[in-house]
Amino acid sequence: MSRAGIDKFWSLDRTEAMQVLSSSESGLAAGVAADRLLQIGPNRLKERGGSPVVGLFLSQFKSPVTVLLIAASILSMVLGDTTDWIIILIIILISSCLGFWQERGARRAVASLLQLVQIRCRLVRDGREGEWPMEQVVPGDLVNLAAGDVIPGDSLLLESNELFVDEAAFTGETFPVEKNVGIVAPDAVLSARSNTLFMGSHVISGSARALVIRTGKETEFGRISERLRSRQPETEFQRGIRRFGYLLMEITLILTLVIFAINVLLHKPVLDSFLFSLALAVGLTPQLLPAIITVNLSVGARAMAQKRVIVKRLSSIENFGSMDILCSDKTGTITEGKVTLREVVDVNGRHSAKALEYAAWNAGLQRGFRNPIDESICAAGGAPAADVTVRAEVPYDFLRKRLTVQVLGPFGCLAITKGALKEMLAICTQAEGPGEGDFPIETQRKQILDRYGQLSAQGNRVLGIAYKRVSPDRDFTRGDETGMTFLGFIVLYDPPKANVAQTIDRMRQLGVGLKLITGDNALVADNIARQIGMDQPVILTGAEIRRMTDDALRHQAPRTDIFAEVEPNQKERILLQLKRAGHVVGFMGDGINDAPAMHAADVSISVDDAVDVAKAAADIVLLDRGLDVLLEGILVGRRTFMNTLKYVFMATSANFGNMFSMAGASLFLPFLPLLPKQILLINVLTDLPEMTIATDRVDKVTIEAPRRWDIHFIERFMVIFGLLSSIFDYLTFGLLLLVMKAGEAGFQTGWFIESVLSASLIVLVVRTRMPFVKSLPGKWLAIATAGIAVFVLTFPLLPPARLFGFRPVALSVYGWIALIVACYVCSAELMKQWFYRRVHGR
Repeated sequence: MSRAGIDKFWSLDRTEAMQVLSSSESGLAAGVAADRLLQIGPNRLKERGGSPVVGLFLSQFKSPVTVLLIAASILSMVLGDTTDWIIILIIILISSCLGFWQERGARRAVASLLQLVQIRCRLVRDGREGEWPMEQVVPGDLVNLAAGDVIPGDSLLLESNELFVDEAAFTGETFPVEKNVGIVAPDAVLSARSNTLFMGSHVISGSARALVIRTGKETEFGRISERLRSRQPETEFQRGIRRFGYLLMEITLILTLVIFAINVLLHKPVLDSFLFSLALAVGLTPQLLPAIITVNLSVGARAMAQKRVIVKRLSSIENFGSMDILCSDKTGTITEGKVTLREVVDVNGRHSAKALEYAAWNAGLQRGFRNPIDESICAAGGAPAADVTVRAEVPYDFLRKRLTVQVLGPFGCLAITKGALKEMLAICTQAEGPGEGDFPIETQRKQILDRYGQLSAQGNRVLGIAYKRVSPDRDFTRGDETGMTFLGFIVLYDPPKANVAQTIDRMRQLGVGLKLITGDNALVADNIARQIGMDQPVILTGAEIRRMTDDALRHQAPRTDIFAEVEPNQKERILLQLKRAGHVVGFMGDGINDAPAMHAADVSISVDDAVDVAKAAADIVLLDRGLDVLLEGILVGRRTFMNTLKYVFMATSANFGNMFSMAGASLFLPFLPLLPKQILLINVLTDLPEMTIATDRVDKVTIEAPRRWDIHFIERFMVIFGLLSSIFDYLTFGLLLLVMKAGEAGFQTGWFIESVLSASLIVLVVRTRMPFVKSLPGKWLAIATAGIAVFVLTFPLLPPARLFGFRPVALSVYGWIALIVACYVCSAELMKQWFYRRVHGR
């Protein structure tokens, strides 16, 4: 392949492009394609910065406080304190390795799940068409495209039929762009390359065959991918994490500076005071939070996979649990998704064999995107006769809302169109009555609309069918869709699922409201809504939405049950206004026109048999259709969210208490309350049990309603329980200094034991809103907590303890510490009940 030859490939003709890429009309040979894949690499946008494993490991050290601590410990080594700096670095390394190991395992598990929902494309290789994963596409491949397909690489158009492509990501143009075979000037700007398809765009309507020229990071999409990623809207969960991070940064900075200043003013060694302050900052910062979040999410992803729900974007699990509004189309979700042709009737409501035959020709001979409507018509009308062939086609699009095929047969040449009734009436000048006599359409319009209303009110989806005789000498185009004869109605029915009413009611009990967004008319939507238990649903039509300002829609959207007769571009607007009204919004879509709305949603959901563009845009992909499987996903999301919050409550309350205790102890102690290496050891030991939090049980009461980040709640929890922890720390100080007359090593050992024991056991209290004896922890959390308790009680007796500055303490110290910890746990339990009842009002 010549790189120079493909730099301006849009200026090449078909033959030249194939020669440059050593391809042919039969596509690449399988062996050649395999060699190119090895040479060029998979067709994906690679992460910058080398090995993902190395990057993940180095990311464990990205905290500025951790970097400062490493630098300070190295300075300590230079000044001669070799043992301490080695111990500090080892503890930091152990902590970081724990986070790395957890996150790597979680990412591997999620990566294996993503293999289940790969996007595939239709390639021609060795003269045969087959399906390959998009990642295996290489330059020189021939790809066949239809409506809904994602473009797998920058490509030169070889054949096209009424092809329209969405290129909004590249040009900012919201309307589909028509593409045609041809040659474009070498200096043409991107938007003028009418013969070129770009990776990352998708087919709106029509069909095509194209020659893939560039893949992966060499594409236009690859070059601007960093900018495109930055545009992705921040999710509700990510906003919560960011606000929580700011809170910790403020508290850590203030307390660290205060404690450092106090120790320096009291004439304690400056370097030791600096290391001490930095170690405290590390202790306050929940270092394992990224790993805990990732592990929680991966456990949630595996649990959802068992329910045949595949998570593509981990943070969407948390959003799933926070979601309080789900927007969905009705087909396949509310209804069975198995469209049945109920009848085909003429303008008088009588069965029309002619209209059925013409509808079957239109559905059976069209070459674009086949849908359940076409399949049901073909099943009822039968396959076209062998002497009925198609000459041309004007594919369906969302502006015209109709599909036309030009057919040839013994009857001559006909253009047959089916589509949405109002759009059909707009192109008809007459209607066919009994005996095939034609009448001006205006004399029949009221009768047609009345019958349309009657059929729709019965819950049917109603299309129109029309035709006209045309010349066989030229292809029929969309400009020729005029002067047609209205033939009749295609009446279709898609019944609601048997258990959908109960599922919607259960969603309502869980605090999730369902809103239907459909292109069907208001009469059909109202009928279906009443069948599934929506009494007197509030309906807003697309025409009404067009007349509303954003402020008016923001006020009305939360109060609306059904958005009917909605145009594709209105879906995104509805979701954005629901979000601006303060809701966490999910959107379930599977169509060509759903991608913008899916990008706007907090959590986007699709199904495995959706068109490629919908599946690519989705955060979550269902292997089975239906709302019932979503119920399980919502509950898993809430369990995951609550387990993440547990870690936040545990880490911040205990760490804040330790910081407050350290600040007070520094005022009256002639030595550091704890050495930097001792603080870091405490941090590792208290984090170990919390790493099992993803497997912990979650109280049923906490997942009965959507949960969201509440920074003010976390602040109050941290202060109240932190101060309670400090009270018992000061009792420990009094015991060690006044009763036991402990020196520096004895004081530090005693507080080490009390600090780790209290921080580990308090987990059992703060992990639940119920009395902890009524909500037992999960198996692994209980084992880890017991293990740490045994370790901390025996560690001062072991030789390595000397390296940390610990020494054995009297047996009576253990007894007093046990009493203090027991009182602390009981007090925390009483405080918890008061806090949720009085302070938080729950």
